[in-house]
Formats: sequence, C-alpha cells, structure tokens
Amino acid sequence: MEYDTLIALIRQEVKPALGCTEPIAVALAAARAAETLRSCGASPELVEVKVSPNILKNGMGVGIPGTGMVGLPVAASLGCVCGKSKYGLEVLHDLCPDAVEAARRMTEEGKVKVSLAETSELLYVLASASGGGHSAEAEIKGCHDAIVRVELDGKSMLEAEKCGCGGNKAEDSSALDPNLARYITVRDIYDFACNVPLEKIEFMMESVQMNSRLSDEGLTHPYGLQVGRTLIEKGNSPVYGDTLLTYAMARTAAASDARMAGCTLSAMSNSGSGNQGITVTMPVIAIAEKTGASHEHLVRALALAHFVAIHIKGYLGRLSALCGCVIASTGASCGIAFLRGGGYGEICASIKNMIGNITGMVCDGAKVGCALKVASGVASALQSAVLALDGKCISSNDGIIEEDIEKTIANLGQIGSIGMRSTDKMILDIMTCK
Repeated sequence: MEYDTLIALIRQEVKPALGCTEPIAVALAAARAAETLRSCGASPELVEVKVSPNILKNGMGVGIPGTGMVGLPVAASLGCVCGKSKYGLEVLHDLCPDAVEAARRMTEEGKVKVSLAETSELLYVLASASGGGHSAEAEIKGCHDAIVRVELDGKSMLEAEKCGCGGNKAEDSSALDPNLARYITVRDIYDFACNVPLEKIEFMMESVQMNSRLSDEGLTHPYGLQVGRTLIEKGNSPVYGDTLLTYAMARTAAASDARMAGCTLSAMSNSGSGNQGITVTMPVIAIAEKTGASHEHLVRALALAHFVAIHIKGYLGRLSALCGCVIASTGASCGIAFLRGGGYGEICASIKNMIGNITGMVCDGAKVGCALKVASGVASALQSAVLALDGKCISSNDGIIEEDIEKTIANLGQIGSIGMRSTDKMILDIMTCK
C-alpha cells in the first residue's frame, strides 16, 4: 500500500481532542443543532439528546473540561451555549466562566434532556434544539465527529459533513474508509515505520508535545486519583522503585488523571479516544526520554505504536465492552520493542504477549479511575516488550493466540465486538441502577 494512503489513515485517526470524546460528541451534536437553529434567528429553549448505550456509559462519570462537573447534560448545555462545531473534537475550545455558569443554569432549569436512543449503532448521538417556533437536529453516527445529518424544521441542510473517519463521503471524497485499518497487516505497519521518509511522519512529534504537556499537568496538580503523582512521589520506595517501569507508568497515568478529571488541555487521540492516544504514546515517550533515544527512532516508534492500535481497533469498532487500554497499550508495547531494537518478530511477539495477558479488561465507563487501568496497561506493555526482546512469546497453544499474528488480532476483535455484547449491557445496567 502506498505511503501516502497510510499517512492519510494515521492523520485521520490521530487528532487533537479536548475532553473525553463521548461527552464531547454530545457537545458537538448539540453545538451543531444550536448553530442551525440560530441561523433562522431563533434561540435554543430546549435541547433533547438521544444517545446509544455506549455513549451513555462513557459519559456518566467523566469530568467535563473546565467545569468541575460531570455528565452528558452538562456537555450538551455547554455545546449549546459556547460550542463551535467547526472545532470538531475541540468543540469546547472557547469555554469561559460565563459559559460554564450559563450551562449550569440551563441544566438546572431542566432545559436539557438526555435519554437512550433506539439504535443498533454503538456510537450514536441525536441532538435536537428548539425555540421560537423552530427546531433543528444534528446526528452523529459511527465516529465521534461524524455529523451525518443536519435538519432545520424538517428540511435537510446537508448530506453529511466532513469528519475525517470515512463515514460521510457525500462531501468529503478524500476521507478513507475506517475499515481500511483491518486490511493492513502488522508486516505492512512495520515496513512503513522502518522505511517511510522521516519528513513524512514528523507530525508524530505533535503527539509528543501535546500529550507530554498533559502529563506534566497531571504530575503538577492533584487531578482525579493522582495515580501518576503517587507513582512518582513513591518512586524511591521498596514497592515502586526508581525504574523505567515506574516512570513510564507515572507519566502515562498522570496524563489520564488530568484528562479524565476535566483538564482544559487537549490530548492527541487515537481512533477517537484521548485516553487511547495517551496510552499509545506516553510509555514510548517516557522510555525514549530515559534511554536517550534519537529523534528519528522516537518518531518511527510512535508511528508504529499509533498504527498498531489503529489496526487492532479496526477489528473492534469505535466502542465496545473491551477497555480501549488493551488496544492502546498493545500499540505502546510494540513501540517500546521497536525503540529497544526489536524487529518484526519481536513486534509480533509483543502483540501476542499483550493479547494473552490483558484481553479480559472491561470498559465500565469513562471516569477518573481509568488512570488505574492505563497504569496497568503500561506495566503489561513493558513486560510484554521485555519478554519479546528476550525471545519469549506466548504459545499458540494458549487461549486465543495463534501462530498467525493477523488471526490472533482477529480473535481479539471477535471477543471484543461480538463475544462481550452481553457484558456491555450488564455493565450499563449495573451503572444505571446504582
């Protein structure tokens, strides 16, 4: 496959996101509906949002950036008050104290209603804004920033808006089909990371700058459970120790601490998830910092890590009962192995070691506790890479592992996208009945 196509796919799946992307998708839909309503001179008096179960699950307990509040109603009201849909996943970029207060009042006055949609889509948001005798709707489907329908008083305003994930080709003929990620192989990814001209992937350094800044924020301030800060502060203890593992876990968890608690800094996301983007990149960045890796080696390792996560995610879909940390930390493990001199065989071994280890980690919603799962994923990533570099790989006699790496990845995808559907429903039932 041509380098330019592969680069376009990475750019499509790796982009800045402000806040957890499930509530941000709600804010984006609400913003677009409110903008459409205002285009005819009316102001939103009521906003109704319908979401798929997975959106509800991931939006119940996560902090909304810059507000000190949680929940989808807050996200919808902020989207309506200050959101700008042109910013995509950074829709709340213009957030300010006055907007937060206006959104708080709007929510408390019952002007925002959120309910479950009757849909088979895993990622779905329908926002309706009404006022002044007019009504507008914006629908998101398939990808967090894929606005596929906008209507004003029942009249279609567009076929589909550009989102960058391939689900809206009516206006964006350059967008790639996200299923393309499934048809790329680990061999393709490895060869790409090794041989693509460096200048074509220099944009990987944007991940370093953005996610490192978020990590610094989490290490400096007491966000969430302070997983990262605690690991760093206890780094000289007999339990943690001042090791590469401790540093990588702390740097990565700190970024998640900050993001999930409502930090107003953007993350460089992967496959629609900021936490996945953090988990793919920060362990690789941390190891590179501590071992003095060259600029080129870091850039290529990050390209490999991002791409492995995108490839595996292609088998799972945007949302599932399987924690995204499993996929993201697998990408990180490959990046670490590459950074430490591993070749194609070691990359495959790292993936198999990861899949044989943490496949069962479930997603029970986005929340500050995600930083704990991120730290666990990083620990497994380093462990898997070290074993792979020492020539040790989990056997195809074990569990869902097969000799063929692509079949192994497909098995993981089948478990996460099909086998765990009932688990997903049970998790949501438990969360909504507490």
